[in-house]
Amino acid sequence: MIISVLTPTYNRENLLGKLYNSLLENKSSNVEIQWLIMDDGSTDNSGKKIQEFSEENKIEIKYFKQENQGKMKALNELVKKATGDVIIECDSDDYFMPNAFEIVSQEWEKNKERKDIYGLCFLKYDTDGNNMGNEFKKQETTMFDLYFKEGENGEKAIAFISDVRKKYQYELEKDERFITEARMYHKMDENYKMICVNKPIMICEYQKDGYTKNITKQFLENPYGYYEYFKEILQKDFKGVKFSKRLYVIKHYILFSVLTKQYQTKTIKNFQNKILYYGLFLPGMIKSTKFMKGE
Repeated sequence: MIISVLTPTYNRENLLGKLYNSLLENKSSNVEIQWLIMDDGSTDNSGKKIQEFSEENKIEIKYFKQENQGKMKALNELVKKATGDVIIECDSDDYFMPNAFEIVSQEWEKNKERKDIYGLCFLKYDTDGNNMGNEFKKQETTMFDLYFKEGENGEKAIAFISDVRKKYQYELEKDERFITEARMYHKMDENYKMICVNKPIMICEYQKDGYTKNITKQFLENPYGYYEYFKEILQKDFKGVKFSKRLYVIKHYILFSVLTKQYQTKTIKNFQNKILYYGLFLPGMIKSTKFMKGE
């Protein structure tokens, strides 16, 4: 099998070596590795560093460069160019465990004939060896159910079935550069499920300038995409959704309604959610205004 690893990168010359070495460690697995990199307008020596890796000719490396447009557009382009059986999106501050591709290959062989799944979902660890979330409770689920009904809060690593992944892209609103990956996952959920495997394949090392560390900045710079994301969630069946998650969605829907000056209640299907929305709207609007001012 062929695994296509997609990496968007911006001024991460110092981190790319760790990811590259982790790919080399996985060469012993019975897989072919294709590493596709989109340089999102770096001003450091990322291109030169990747050229050095490529000249070693140890794995297939395809390097592309675009004007700075953000991670999501970079991934949208890389998905089109991937030719592997599965696609794994791996940020430049992430890297793989030594047996990662052996695990992915084993699970892919078990499930490769299935037409009702969009990916294989694995655990993700931090650099201290801690699980970045909980173990899976079910062997098959959807991303929406996993996070909104089954109590997951941490990060996971997904090996997408390539043919399915290519049907979808990260939808960006207006001139925004970022949207949560979950928006695309939830659309995949409408037609497919994912297989859950309680084994880690990826390690994450958060950076000070990373997306997750700067979530407030992402909210303020990309409000329209987040507004659409939470609006779409409120159109779903909320049977079995935990109250804490219901509250989370309503609060954020109010926040992004204020940020985008779009106020819609017709799209809120669930009666309990409408009651919560009306009850929380005024205090939510006050809090959101303070959020915009940085208070």
